[in-house]
Amino acid sequence: MRTVLVTGPGGAGRTTVAAATALASARSGRRTLLVSSDAVPAFADAPGPVEVAERLFHVRVDSAAHFRGELLELQERASGVLDLLGANRLDGEELTELPGAPQLALLHTLRRVAEGDWAQEGYETLVVDLPPLTEALALLALPGQLRRYLRRLLPRERQAARALRPVLAQLAGVPMPAQWLYEAAARKDAELAAVEALIGDGATTVRLAAEPGRAAGEALSAARTGLALHGLSVDAVVATRVLPRHSADPWFADLSARQDKCLDHWRQEWAPATPVHESAHLGREPRTVEDLAVLAEHCAPGDRAAGHAGNPWWTEDDGDGVIAWCLPLPGAVKEDLKLVRRGDELLLTAGPFHRIVRLESALRRCTVAGAALTDGVLRVRFRPDPALWPRTQ
Repeated sequence: MRTVLVTGPGGAGRTTVAAATALASARSGRRTLLVSSDAVPAFADAPGPVEVAERLFHVRVDSAAHFRGELLELQERASGVLDLLGANRLDGEELTELPGAPQLALLHTLRRVAEGDWAQEGYETLVVDLPPLTEALALLALPGQLRRYLRRLLPRERQAARALRPVLAQLAGVPMPAQWLYEAAARKDAELAAVEALIGDGATTVRLAAEPGRAAGEALSAARTGLALHGLSVDAVVATRVLPRHSADPWFADLSARQDKCLDHWRQEWAPATPVHESAHLGREPRTVEDLAVLAEHCAPGDRAAGHAGNPWWTEDDGDGVIAWCLPLPGAVKEDLKLVRRGDELLLTAGPFHRIVRLESALRRCTVAGAALTDGVLRVRFRPDPALWPRTQ
C-alpha cells in the first residue's frame, strides 16, 4: 500500500492538499482512503470509511469518542482493583478528552488501516492529513517512543513471580493486576508496532504543503533535518495558494514576485531529489470536489517512495579497525547537534528534534572514538573494545 503523510506549517492548506492528493490517486484508478482529523468541506464526515467519490473513501478521526472508549475499557479491565479501593466508576458522558488524545486517536486509526478491521478493504493508497509540521514530526516518532517506554517499564523478562500471583490474589481477595497489565502492554505494543511499520515502510513518504513565504521557508528548512533524523523521505513540496503571475495590479505583482523568489529558493534547496509543485490560488476556499479536482492536477502521489525510510543510517570501514556509523542530516548545524552514548543506545539531538537509536550488535561492543558533521552527514566513529571483542591468535 502506498502511503502519503501530508503536513506543513499551520494554516498552509495541508488538509486541502491531502484531499486533492487522495482525489488524484482515486482518479488514477487506485482504491484510496483519506484519513483526516479536520473537516474536509467537500467530503462528508463519518466515523468509518464512507465513499465520497468513485474509489475514494474518507474517514474523520473522532478523538473524543476514542478517548472515552479507551478509558472505559481500561476501567472495566481494572474493575477488581477499583472495587477493592472503593473507587467510583466514571460514566462515558462525563469524560472529556485530555491533551494528547487526538494524536493517540490518529495512531489508533492508522493501526486499523494497517492490520485492524479496515485492513481487508483492499486500499491501494492511504493519504493521511497530519497535524502541523512540528506536531506531525512528534506524532510520527510517538509509536517508537511509546514502545521503548513499555519495554523499560514493563519488560517481558521481568514477568516473574507468576507462581506467587494466585497466593497474592487469594490474600487480597481480588485478581492481582499484574497479569492483565502485562497482557494490555503486549497488546498495545503489537498495535504500536503495526503503526511503526506503516510509517517506516519503504512505500511511505511525507508530502509538505506550504504557502510561499519567509516563515514557511524557515519551517521547511528546519523540518528537513527532523525528517532525515527519523528516516522519513519527502516525495514533494506543494506550494499552495500561488498567485497568478504578470498581474497588472502593482500590489498583486509585488506579492507574486515575492512568491517567485521564495519558490526559486525552495527549488534550489529541495530539487532535484524532491520536486516542488505549484498549486494555484483559486480566489476562494475550495469547498467542492470540482475545486479539489483543479488542485489535484499537481498532487498525484506517484507509485513509490523516493529513497529510504525507517532506518536511513549505514556503517562503513573507516580504517585501522574503526567503524563509521553514518546518518545523513541535511540542513543540520554543528552547534545544534548533541550526541550521547548510553549503554546500547545513541541519543541524538538536532536542534529541536530528538531520536534514540538502538545500536547494532557489533557497535555495542565498541567505544565511541569521535564524531563529525561533514557535507550534511553525521559520522560517529566506533573503535572495538578489546575487553568485549574475542581475541584472535
